[in-house]
Amino acid sequence: MNHHGYQKGSRSLYMTLKNEFHITFNRKKIQRMMRKYQINCPIRKANPYRRMAKATKEHTVVSNLLNRNFKQQVPCKVLLTDITYLPYDNSNVAYLSTVKDGSTNEILSYHLAERITLEIATTTITKLVKNHDKRLHTEAFIHSDQGVHYTSPKFQKILREYGIGQSMSRRGNCWDNAPQESFFGHMKDEINYRSCKTFEELQCVIDDYMNYYNCYRCQWGLKKLTPIQYRNQLISA
Repeated sequence: MNHHGYQKGSRSLYMTLKNEFHITFNRKKIQRMMRKYQINCPIRKANPYRRMAKATKEHTVVSNLLNRNFKQQVPCKVLLTDITYLPYDNSNVAYLSTVKDGSTNEILSYHLAERITLEIATTTITKLVKNHDKRLHTEAFIHSDQGVHYTSPKFQKILREYGIGQSMSRRGNCWDNAPQESFFGHMKDEINYRSCKTFEELQCVIDDYMNYYNCYRCQWGLKKLTPIQYRNQLISA
């Protein structure tokens, strides 16, 4: 079943009906109706994303300050980041870099690029500061894997200039940044990026999804609210 143009499972339908239409249905009833009318939701696929190349000696790996303490109930403090690839139009590939709020799941910044250069990571940070500088927590820090983008002296210098701390997952441990990787998995299940014919078309699809995800996609783990609704609730508490 589609809503705002995206397929939804029983949990999403339950939250959307309650959040947007003030209608309460038992989730099991929703599942029965989905089976009856053969309504299917996307099934998560294994993430095929391979780790970045091993960092060179001049790159610096920092310690894991986060230690999987993702939900600190403080907006704009725990900032998770990563890069994923998006194949489109048969032979083309684009790369998406995002910064996700660990406490609210809100996507605070993102940048789509045609090449996976260092600038994809630095531009994402620049956009983060430009759009959310006043909202960033005084102890805000970026958590990532040990990819070459994040161990780069240039990337780390930019973080220092903006007063943002840094944390890294342990080598080869995907669970240390699981919420960020989970976002990419859900996004790829919910958008038809492979059918895009041009980079510009793909950019429009990504822009639309980010707005949908932050503003309309209710989440079970956020008290059945959208990321922005949950963030506002934390701020007003």
